[in-house]
Amino acid sequence: MKQILMMAATLLFAVSCGANKDSKALVLYYSQGGTTKAVAEAIQTAIGADIEEIVPVDPYDPDFNATIARGQKEMSEGKFPELQPLKADVRDYDVIFIGYPVWFGTYANPIETLIATVDFSGKKVVPFCTFGSGGLDTSEKALREKLPNATVLPGYGVRAARIAAAPAEVENFLKANDFLAGEYVKPAEFPAPHAVSEEESAIFDTAVGTYPMIRAKAAEVAERDVPGGKEYLFSAEERGGTIKVLVLAEEGKDPVFTQVLR
Repeated sequence: MKQILMMAATLLFAVSCGANKDSKALVLYYSQGGTTKAVAEAIQTAIGADIEEIVPVDPYDPDFNATIARGQKEMSEGKFPELQPLKADVRDYDVIFIGYPVWFGTYANPIETLIATVDFSGKKVVPFCTFGSGGLDTSEKALREKLPNATVLPGYGVRAARIAAAPAEVENFLKANDFLAGEYVKPAEFPAPHAVSEEESAIFDTAVGTYPMIRAKAAEVAERDVPGGKEYLFSAEERGGTIKVLVLAEEGKDPVFTQVLR
């Protein structure tokens, strides 16, 4: 019985966490195609925060290639887009959620302007993002470097291809980080990795499929139980080095990769 209880506590650790009701929260987000907006609205709805969209004075072209070209030019020249003034006064808030799509491995260019023109000193900043393959880890690191006088907390990210999973994941994320009261499920830590078996290699290959940005071969893996299935952390070798890929295998569904860590 003791062993069963210990396993239950490790695999499905449910904790009741009280949200800080004295904190006032603001959700700021830039969304080009509406995907990041969906996550922003899920956060706003869950915790009752104020919300405002970050709007460039000169909007980006909805064409993907045009956005890439403009974004690269802005980054190479160090000239980022002018933004319409915020209606909200950041000084009135304790917690600021900042949302963005991932461009070129980090936050989208309008966020560069935001953090350069708005004082986030003393604020708790919570990043959230949408991406094709990954970028939460790299954009979090960049925000911590650019906002040394703010406390940048762990954030939430979701692949655009998995946006339907965002509402449930956002709710669990908010509970786990004390922004929303209620029980949440905390998975066990990943164990030490081991060399992949043929079956595990097949899981990796199915998960990444023909995604053009991942051309890697799985080498090692660690796995853990999560509600409804298993989660894998693969180490994979590609031409540029080693990447880590999180893969979710839910019962009755094909495995999918949820995030690439570089």
